[in-house]
Amino acid sequence: MTDDMAASLRSRPSLLEQTLEVFLRAVALACIVEGVAYWIRLLGFFEGSTWRFDLMPIYWQMTAVPLAVLFPFAAVGLWMLASWGPVVWILCAGTEIVMYGAFPDLYGNRVWLLSFQMLMIGCYAGLRIVLYLRGAHSRR
Repeated sequence: MTDDMAASLRSRPSLLEQTLEVFLRAVALACIVEGVAYWIRLLGFFEGSTWRFDLMPIYWQMTAVPLAVLFPFAAVGLWMLASWGPVVWILCAGTEIVMYGAFPDLYGNRVWLLSFQMLMIGCYAGLRIVLYLRGAHSRR
């Protein structure tokens, strides 16, 4: 093992990498909250015409069930900093963006949720781009 390899093994994560880790774990907590909210909706803990799976229209059934499963799954991946965590999270966030952005007449108008999801995806993309550019710059 060369001295450079040994030094890279002992090095601590940079501030940017630590920021990304904290960000991903914060998003993981938000994913848990969203997953629980979908499960509450599916199980019918609240009164309402579409607040139980068997009373939901088919378009809600087709979106609520996968999101109820995938949001907690994404949260686990994000918390563990696994490479598949952001992929599953972006799939869930993209689904919600399409649901509430393209079909507000079916799913309702949740501008705050759309804004939150797009902001979080933008922050993640920005952090990853800066991290990539920093790595490319240091390899030169």
